[in-house]
Amino acid sequence: MNCLQPMLGKTIELKITENVTRSGVLIDYGADIVVIYDGNDYLYVPAVHIQTIQLTSVPHEIIGYKVTDVVNETSYEEILKKSFGIFLQIYVSGNQSIHGYITNVQSNYFVFYSPIHKTMYIPMFHLKWLIPYPNNPLPYALNSILPETSPDNQLNDTFEGQLKELEGHLVVFDWGSSSSKIGLLKSVNQHMAELITADQTSVFRNIQHVKTACFPNL
Repeated sequence: MNCLQPMLGKTIELKITENVTRSGVLIDYGADIVVIYDGNDYLYVPAVHIQTIQLTSVPHEIIGYKVTDVVNETSYEEILKKSFGIFLQIYVSGNQSIHGYITNVQSNYFVFYSPIHKTMYIPMFHLKWLIPYPNNPLPYALNSILPETSPDNQLNDTFEGQLKELEGHLVVFDWGSSSSKIGLLKSVNQHMAELITADQTSVFRNIQHVKTACFPNL
């Protein structure tokens, strides 16, 4: 990502998908992550999801913003681990973000606790960006929501392996965006998960396309 060095302190536009762009001052970057400030928030964007980067005009609200920190060549995984205990907004897909806390980071997924969705398993690949709110009050005016971090030895190292451990439980994939993503997780083999839906239909889903997994009975 050395090509970004001349852009430090300048306003750039990141194209994330065909319909999603984010703009802000480039304040930091690493081998696999880019950090911008949009006038309100610091966005940490994994490089794997950035289609294009280009200089753009400076929005009024961030005119005069200066880079004050030294670029530390941090990594995506390090950012996730440093975010433990910090209230976050994360964006995975669709038209809504999720608010909560990272409680564990494994080799290719992380565990996210949301006061709305409870415990979620999210593959690292599908996270488009995260926004930390270290100084904000707890969300939804709650008094306390931060759960204890689960010991690493209670989690499988991979997303597929963790799903395998939870065979036989009800699961909701991708927030239940369709009825075929809600059901009993019957089996997990060779990147495919078999779900038995409410009408007892057997559906095989490619795990590599699963963005979030929640187990409501756990």
